Amino acid sequence: MTTQPPCHAAPADVVDGLRAVIDPCCKEKGINVVDMGLIHSVDVADDGAARVTLVLTSGWCPFAVDLLGEVEAATRSVPGVTDATVELTWDVPWSTERLADSARAKLRWLPPPSAVPDRSAYLAENLTVVNREELFS
Repeated sequence: MTTQPPCHAAPADVVDGLRAVIDPCCKEKGINVVDMGLIHSVDVADDGAARVTLVLTSGWCPFAVDLLGEVEAATRSVPGVTDATVELTWDVPWSTERLADSARAKLRWLPPPSAVPDRSAYLAENLTVVNREELFS
């Protein structure tokens, strides 16, 4: 009689599960931690124990503790994961090169410079000047 080994999650399964975790700094834009480039590595051992290593956009991130908990919960919810450990790495800096194209597009509030032949005209058409008194009243 042959026994089938238990079915455990693959790292790609964990990454897919982490797409449900929205970066707290980008909640209004709906950017998840994967597309934000916060996932440094995902390993899943033969026993189903997953280890996720995160990179933060800033060492001063006020949401780090909450984010670690959300990533751990999302990792544990992936079918085949038996345990989850989430840690931060300080050895790898986050940079905008880590952004997925979809996240980069959502974070860009100005068009690419090559799309604006006349900067002054663009600013005149799109810049809204707010009266300081109106802003703080």
